[in-house]
Amino acid sequence: MKILSKGLIGLIAGGASLLPLTTMGQLSEGALPKQALEQCNQGRLANDRDTRLAHFQQGQRLGEQAVAAEEGSADAHFALFCNLGELLRLDGESLTSVFGLRRMMHELDRALEINPAHVEALSAKGTLLVRLPSLLGGDVEKGEQLLQHVVKHAPKAINARLALARVWCQRGQHNDAMVLASDALALAQQHHQREFIPQAQTLLEQATANAIKVKHPRS
Repeated sequence: MKILSKGLIGLIAGGASLLPLTTMGQLSEGALPKQALEQCNQGRLANDRDTRLAHFQQGQRLGEQAVAAEEGSADAHFALFCNLGELLRLDGESLTSVFGLRRMMHELDRALEINPAHVEALSAKGTLLVRLPSLLGGDVEKGEQLLQHVVKHAPKAINARLALARVWCQRGQHNDAMVLASDALALAQQHHQREFIPQAQTLLEQATANAIKVKHPRS
């Protein structure tokens, strides 16, 4: 049974790339969440499936170790969420594992339960709410509020800007969507977030074209 598109899961897990990638340094016991998140980031940047899989599996293992070592760490749960989400979308065009989806969402919700102000988790949650069908817990209004909060308080939040721009574009707020997509593109280019550049370019072109159509409708 098809439940979610590959693209949607990519947006969900994409909350892990809100901010520019940072250098994690040498592995150490005290930095397990960072190590797990770095594996998720490296996996998304890899070009071949086997390398991506290896990074995400290692990231999952490190995330599970981080959660086991410090269950009360929001970063640990979010890092595990990131890798679980990427593993779910690794193959094929649809997600068929309800269990996998529930586990992923559990880690995200636990991160926010521990730290309600966790910016990356808020962005991912907002994206989930605006994109998921209501049957699976989607809530466009609540999701939009979360995304607006992230955009306001996280100047470098790329994924949140893209997710919110899509909502506004679908609603007909094309000029507002253009601004957000343009900001997201500039941030992605400035901070070398290559995975976001094609998305931002496509969305900016779409919003611009729609805005022109509204302003100059054909007679």
